[in-house]
Amino acid sequence: MHFGVHAGLQNTTTAELRSLWRRIEDHGFEWISVWDHFYAADASVRGDGPLRSGSHCLEALTTHTALALSTSTVRCGSLVYCAGYRHPAVYANAMATLDQLSGGRAVLGLGAGWHQGEYDAYGIPFPPVAERMRIFDEAVQCVRLLLDEEVADFRGEHFTLTDARCDPKPVQARFPIWVGGGGEKVTLRVAAQHADGWNVAFVSPETLRHKVAVLDRHCEAVGRDGGAIERSVNVALAWNEDDLVTQFGDAAPYIASNALKGSTQQVIDQVGAYRDAGAEWVILALRAPFDTDGLDRFAEEILPAFT
Repeated sequence: MHFGVHAGLQNTTTAELRSLWRRIEDHGFEWISVWDHFYAADASVRGDGPLRSGSHCLEALTTHTALALSTSTVRCGSLVYCAGYRHPAVYANAMATLDQLSGGRAVLGLGAGWHQGEYDAYGIPFPPVAERMRIFDEAVQCVRLLLDEEVADFRGEHFTLTDARCDPKPVQARFPIWVGGGGEKVTLRVAAQHADGWNVAFVSPETLRHKVAVLDRHCEAVGRDGGAIERSVNVALAWNEDDLVTQFGDAAPYIASNALKGSTQQVIDQVGAYRDAGAEWVILALRAPFDTDGLDRFAEEILPAFT
């Protein structure tokens, strides 16, 4: 088992995040990731007027770079960048440079995007889900080509690459691209075809087991070894209900049933259930105000049970 932390960028400061990142790394976690939002993930936004609430959120690419420069051992990931916010060439070039800065520890997570309020606030087109999935599919392919090939050519519905180059290349011989989401028809197919890792958030062990089986079937269909794809799950850490509400607010009821909470043994059992369902990584989803005491407790009481 591998463990990481996904630290949300809303309602926090760069100083607070740097302190948190150092704490996570000192505890022996192997992964830290950022998210890609312009506003708080559960913000209430009007498309035809000003933002009503939840606008305090740090920008992802900049914070991802700070993460790489503030740490020395953890993998520096993203869960996940939105394919609709930036051209895939932006992602490819940014990740190549980020891998150089981190000494080969960067990971790019990509997803189709869902937060319509953010699209509407900035006037970014928010197409129907089927089209967003096609954009996502093409974006993953373009990034892969740009990072792997000396010269990339691609012609799709949404993106075109013509004698395109991404230099210098990443430090890692094969730069890891992770796909985020649980959609069984498209997302898991794209993961099977192109991804090095896959992440799904806030699902039960039973649901995870089902999604893993679907991913394996897609891998078999495209002739790929499913073992080549790292499987991860994001779960909230909240030792009690009050902690969950403090961190996740109105979203707490939707994730409460699958949050890690209770006694030490109960949390160990929950983590074990995710492992048995196929998770190689359990990534703790934290939001400000960050419960550092709860994080310390997890490191002291849970990590040793899986090492």
